[in-house]
Amino acid sequence: MTGFRVAGIGGALPSGVLSNADLEARLDTSDNWIRERTGILERRVGGTTSGLGAEAARAALAQAPADTAAVGMLIVATSTPARLLPGAATGVARELGLTCGAIDVNGACAGFVYALQAATGFLDASLGSVLVIGADILSQVTDPDDRGTAILFGDGAGALLLAPGGEGGVLGFHAGTDPGAEEILYCDHGGVMKMEGRAVFRLAVRAASDSVRRALESADLAPGDVDLFVPHQANQRITDAIASRLGLEPERVVSTIARTGNSSAASIPYALAVAAADGRLHAGDIVLLSGFGAGMTWASSVIRWA
Repeated sequence: MTGFRVAGIGGALPSGVLSNADLEARLDTSDNWIRERTGILERRVGGTTSGLGAEAARAALAQAPADTAAVGMLIVATSTPARLLPGAATGVARELGLTCGAIDVNGACAGFVYALQAATGFLDASLGSVLVIGADILSQVTDPDDRGTAILFGDGAGALLLAPGGEGGVLGFHAGTDPGAEEILYCDHGGVMKMEGRAVFRLAVRAASDSVRRALESADLAPGDVDLFVPHQANQRITDAIASRLGLEPERVVSTIARTGNSSAASIPYALAVAAADGRLHAGDIVLLSGFGAGMTWASSVIRWA
């Protein structure tokens, strides 16, 4: 295990709010219909990927001024950079005044878990601290007239500053993909997201449940050892189904989707920031992360929090 401690953590949401009432006014839907099927009450919309990513990063860096100067690598998990190139990480680095290495990871909604695993490699390289960000502006690639997607997606960012050493680290990891399922969720250049909701739901529950079990097994742990489960905030029914399969009670599951919607790679780090602010994360806790999204791809990680 590559030892690290979370020196800082932060989240950022844009100021714009898209409520269920707003959607009722222009789509064939209702507040009750959306709540029952997704658990979402509102979504936050606006901003830019680099701007929100930098805002979340500033919050994380402010908690660890001694580690800020030692940032040796910046990783941004995103599917929505402002340009094809350079990546969003370059824009975040510019806003933060960083000159370290900076890369994007596009693993869709699983991107942050992939980026966190990649961060352990950069920590092994003795580059210093690693700033890992998840940020997405899905409102820019969502068809406002498509009831199947307009009710789901929002914007946001979350960031973790990982400092080398300490008692924390990744204890177990698992990842997979089903390339034959690419067409059930995708977005072409210049287009909007296309999704087969039922197919995504079924695959997400099945794949994520299997993935978290394998990640736990690789760490020689069981669901009963998990202190906190922080899944990708895709749909409350998906979260509930996975937690039920694992035997995790609601008090061990973090859910922020009601007020944020699905913010893709931003959802897990933002949820971690909320859990930290609420006092739900403690040194030594076993934290289980799981992301799943377009590809279809998924990744799960078991972390000892420090």
